[in-house]
Amino acid sequence: MYETFKNLLLKILKVPPEPNDPMGDVKSLRVFRASYNYYRYQFIIWAVKSFFSFASIFVAALLIFAFSFHLPKNFFIPSEFILIIMLLIFAAMFIFAFFKIFISYIMMRLNYEMRWYKVSDRSLRIREGVSRVREITMTFANIQNIYVLQGPVQRFFKIADLKVESAGGGGALVPTREETCNLDMHVAYFRGIDNADEICSLMKERIKVYHDSGLGDTDTPAPPEEHQNPNETEILKEIREECSKFRMSLQGLESFR
Repeated sequence: MYETFKNLLLKILKVPPEPNDPMGDVKSLRVFRASYNYYRYQFIIWAVKSFFSFASIFVAALLIFAFSFHLPKNFFIPSEFILIIMLLIFAAMFIFAFFKIFISYIMMRLNYEMRWYKVSDRSLRIREGVSRVREITMTFANIQNIYVLQGPVQRFFKIADLKVESAGGGGALVPTREETCNLDMHVAYFRGIDNADEICSLMKERIKVYHDSGLGDTDTPAPPEEHQNPNETEILKEIREECSKFRMSLQGLESFR
């Protein structure tokens, strides 16, 4: 049942199955995925949110149902009809809650399954998201900082986030809600991985090899080209003389007027 809804939803949202490989040697390509503990972590958050959402709807339905029994006896609508209406509202609210929880579960699980982290010898590519797909590519020539982020809850699940910053992507070590929502193409995250130190060491090693091989960007500007035409000075002098004659002619016309 889940696979059916998954394929249908991916088709509707037109989510590509897998990102293309980043530029670099195919033999050096390493593909990483989010840890299963990250799914457990997200599942617990989803379960807590779903419980409170369902509980709030249940309490609201009980209050409405209880209110129907305290209507005055001389109310213009028969009590039997009010009871039927309350039961219909009660059923509709629970159906809506169940549908909302089911859709949120599918989105939560797809958010875990559709995470791709690819690292080659020259660059990296990350894709995440379902309703809004975010794909970012960084070359090792532009990467400036690499951090391993791990909170107490993540430490309990033995997962961590790897934050990668390229040129122009400096910021706080701990991502805020605004930072997460903002599509900053200078910052990339390997979220929910259980081998953050391994990936961090791998990237630092490849970045070092990349720069040592001379493939990185250089800050030394290229020397200006020397002029090789020996007659260029004479041509410039002739142009200056012609401009002087033209200016004198204009002045003569002005004085004539």
